[in-house]
Amino acid sequence: MEGLMAASAAEPIFVGHRVELQLLTTLKCNLKCTYCSLGVGDVLRSQKHATYTAEQLRAFVDEHLADREVYITLYGGEPALNTDFALELMARFPECRFNIQTNGTLLDRLPDALLARLSNFMISVDGGERVTDGFRGKGVYGKVLQNARAIRSRTAATLTARVTWWSAETTFEELDALTGTFDHVYFQFAQDEGAQTPAAVEQKKHVLAQLVDKFFSSEALYPVVPIMGTVRNKVVPSRINELCGGMTQCRVSTNLLNVMPDGKIFPCPDMLYLPELQQGDVKENWVRKSPLQPHPAMPCRDCAAYHYCRGNCMKNMYLAYVKGEAAWRQNVTEPTCELIRFMGEEVDRHDPKGWFARAPMPVRKRLADAEIYEFCEVMP
Repeated sequence: MEGLMAASAAEPIFVGHRVELQLLTTLKCNLKCTYCSLGVGDVLRSQKHATYTAEQLRAFVDEHLADREVYITLYGGEPALNTDFALELMARFPECRFNIQTNGTLLDRLPDALLARLSNFMISVDGGERVTDGFRGKGVYGKVLQNARAIRSRTAATLTARVTWWSAETTFEELDALTGTFDHVYFQFAQDEGAQTPAAVEQKKHVLAQLVDKFFSSEALYPVVPIMGTVRNKVVPSRINELCGGMTQCRVSTNLLNVMPDGKIFPCPDMLYLPELQQGDVKENWVRKSPLQPHPAMPCRDCAAYHYCRGNCMKNMYLAYVKGEAAWRQNVTEPTCELIRFMGEEVDRHDPKGWFARAPMPVRKRLADAEIYEFCEVMP
């Protein structure tokens, strides 16, 4: 361990002035979503409670993050199953902003003291009712939307629909409808070898084109984050360098620490099963630079989308090009990159710089500086 820590001391561990602590407060969950990434390596339900203390986390932050703004995401499993620990953390970190990533089914049980401290909710759905219930269980979609509406009067936080876009049957109308309930809609293309077939990619391109059309035809800012982020990166490219310092936009390379309930730290919440990616430990009070970094084997810099994408999901790139998993590259990484290139081409077709020049100042400011970019990846 001493050698590891000594090696990391020679270069900055983090990029930028902020660090997000994504705390997996429990690996228990009350749902059994069919595609759950924590199911890989038997991670899900393997640790029910945090075994480090709020005081140990405070010591870690004071030692390694004293010169950074720290903000915290409550994650799981389902973090609503461990609210006592969340309240302990909020008391010990009164200066921090808090975000929660939740399946939304237990929002109505959250205490007011917790709701009052949250800056944003990332609430999981998978599109419309039929698709969401198919992956998550009967009645989940209706319960989630009911809960989201119910907590509006109890919190000043923004509510974001966090969509795992698995099904090719997810429609524009279903994604668009979510903007009526949520302040933002964020979608990420499902990281599954069965989700991005050639036919599914073509269906998703059709929906993407409709989303981009709606973005540029709306008087107010259309709050679909991957479209917002793509436009922002094209019209205000300086933001990319400010936030990721020339590294990837995937925050696992720059400023995201995922803390397991046992205190072990990993850069990516989807690869907690790979011991070689361990980045630190709260109990042992050490941290190193993320091992998930741009690699010569990754073809990103030769891609037409690089100027606004800057390297997408490091999990996808690492498995495809560093680990050399050919099936993953062909069935997940390359189709996802194709969709991102298509999205950028559709944005260019609408003259984003001209649109930005005509946009009212509040729209321009929100596009450039929205807090939601800190809680999710800009690229899907």
